[in-house]
Amino acid sequence: MPHPLDSFFAPKSIALIGASRDYEKIPGRLLAMLRKNDYPGQLHPINPNYGDIDGLKCYKSIAEVGAPIDLAIILIPARAVLGALEQCAAAGVKNAVIISSGFAEEGGDSAAMQDAIVALAKKSGMRISGPNAEGFYSQAQRVAATFSPTVDVKPGVAPLVATTRRVGIVAQSGGIGFAIYHRAKALGVALSYVVSAGNESDLGAGEFLDYMVQDSSTDVILLFIEGIRDVDKFLGAAKRAAETGKPVIVTKVGRSGAGERAAASHTASMAGWSAAYDAVFAKYGFIVSNDLDEAVTIAAVLTTSPLPKGDRVGVLTVSGGAGIWGADTVSMQGLQVPELSQGIQAEIKKLLPSYGAARNPIDVTAQGVNTGGLQKSIDLLDESSEVDAILVVLSLSSETRMPFKEAELKPVIAAQRKPVVFYSYTLPSDFARHELAASGVVVLSGLTHAGVAMRRLVERANFRLAPPADGAALPARDLSAHLKPEAYSESDSKALLREAGIVLPDEVLVTARDGLDAAIAQVGFPLVMKIQSPDIPHKSEVGGVRVNLTTKGEAFTAYRDLLENAQRHRPNAAIQGVLVGPMAKKGVEIIIGTLQDATFGPMVMVGFGGITTELFRDVIYRPAPVSASEAAAMLDELKAAPLLKGFRGAAKADIAALSHLIAQVSLLAERLRGDIAEIELNPVLVHAEGQGVTVVDALVVAKK
Repeated sequence: MPHPLDSFFAPKSIALIGASRDYEKIPGRLLAMLRKNDYPGQLHPINPNYGDIDGLKCYKSIAEVGAPIDLAIILIPARAVLGALEQCAAAGVKNAVIISSGFAEEGGDSAAMQDAIVALAKKSGMRISGPNAEGFYSQAQRVAATFSPTVDVKPGVAPLVATTRRVGIVAQSGGIGFAIYHRAKALGVALSYVVSAGNESDLGAGEFLDYMVQDSSTDVILLFIEGIRDVDKFLGAAKRAAETGKPVIVTKVGRSGAGERAAASHTASMAGWSAAYDAVFAKYGFIVSNDLDEAVTIAAVLTTSPLPKGDRVGVLTVSGGAGIWGADTVSMQGLQVPELSQGIQAEIKKLLPSYGAARNPIDVTAQGVNTGGLQKSIDLLDESSEVDAILVVLSLSSETRMPFKEAELKPVIAAQRKPVVFYSYTLPSDFARHELAASGVVVLSGLTHAGVAMRRLVERANFRLAPPADGAALPARDLSAHLKPEAYSESDSKALLREAGIVLPDEVLVTARDGLDAAIAQVGFPLVMKIQSPDIPHKSEVGGVRVNLTTKGEAFTAYRDLLENAQRHRPNAAIQGVLVGPMAKKGVEIIIGTLQDATFGPMVMVGFGGITTELFRDVIYRPAPVSASEAAAMLDELKAAPLLKGFRGAAKADIAALSHLIAQVSLLAERLRGDIAEIELNPVLVHAEGQGVTVVDALVVAKK
């Protein structure tokens, strides 16, 4: 099905505005790259200073071309760019890439020039990439619309190509995007597209991602992003990638503490700068990698391997020490290295000298290589139901000898029964890389990265896109009467939550001492009493909580002490009274919270709660709203999840009730996104299975 960006990535004609004869300058280099890569379409240099460039007719303006133009590449000073784009629009040019710099990245008047480009794109319908872009490369279509030296062609040098599946790269840094391409190409990984988004005046990372998702020649997508501007397009593309099973690897930079902020709730203070991005990545099954070589390794393994059926790895080596190292590496990634059955060991031992090892890791020894034991062991493991993936650890430094025959290895790799990953502990020779590439093998030279890649394959195989949230979990109600406070106390917060339909304990706000008797009669002993003020969000910090009160005398004393403590610690606080409620029965302490992210909107968080929440930060975020099943999956990801599942003989917690509550709170956050900045329930006590949950404390923060 045609895509609006087809004419961008596969243009039939290109105009280079600002073309040059000087190959030492960017305009000249870009023209040279197009021609060296055998661009099959029409090239139209535009520059009033030349009659021709390298045998191509050069036009004074784009209006003189007199033929349809799919893509214009702008290579002129910033202040001339808008005029050139207006001429392009008048000539009916479909797409433009602005290589020129000096726009929003500089601020001031330069930013205003970029705003004018945005307006022109909207008015004309011409799609514009950049400014401040490094262009793009469509490998299959031979469109090298970039000045990057990574796409240069060396005459007489055969490219290394080991994969039939291709990787598409979308980068918000042109230098890094083409660096990823360069490293992937060196491994023999085939590419479909590399695109640099630049300042994203019009086309952004989300729309480029959308193109890669629907593109049949792109099998794996690798993103390098700083921040998403076209959020809706990005989320839509991410969802389609998850639905179609197309893997997306993402590197997100800008994770420092620069974005942390002071916040009223634990939920927001624990979010950090990139929690919302990680939540979106997790929801849609993106593979996160914060290392360039690791990301390329994951892409290489994804393009050469099927997804494994489990997490059991067979490690095969020609060096005992290297095999142990390989086994340690995958084990540290949480994968299993099971001892093989006696039956398989017996078969493998037939292939090895007496000093070899067949248990797993399997050491075929150097002699075993010469007798064909290495290949035959791969064959056995590939057909065995006892392992789900194979890691081959060996030396591939020789420039003349190969431990495999293409006729024997290629069918195993082509069968795609399970991942077979090759790691060389010596630097692999070009000879070895090319010989193994003919069998569809990418040779890896980083063992830790190989282990991480195998782990990510297992996680990818287990990923399932969660079902959408069910609005019936929290029927919509009119909450306008509870959205008036500028700041909420616990009592105000619970009133809003209760009206929304969330089940809370029966509590009474006592505003005068003579109302305490009636509150005690209504609630019953044992009691909890808490000071209430919108100016005191964290009551324990001012001695504002008394628990397990069992007599009227204790209750009246507590009432007096709570008011006195509040006066002493927060003399200017507006005191509403004392909240009297039942003492909750014991349970696992959980925190549920929401916040409004500036990029992606409402987020829901769950973690292990109480006063130590910020200390351990064992929390998981997802975009809100979530379904109960997605909430349960979030709980499963917590490091302390075993505490909910009957740890050391304890009763299993009511995960179903907790998941339902998380879903309800997430729905409320989404519905009130225009009014409420944060919601926090902390702690929520999760009781034994079938006994529900108790919301002990709650805080709502109004949007400012």
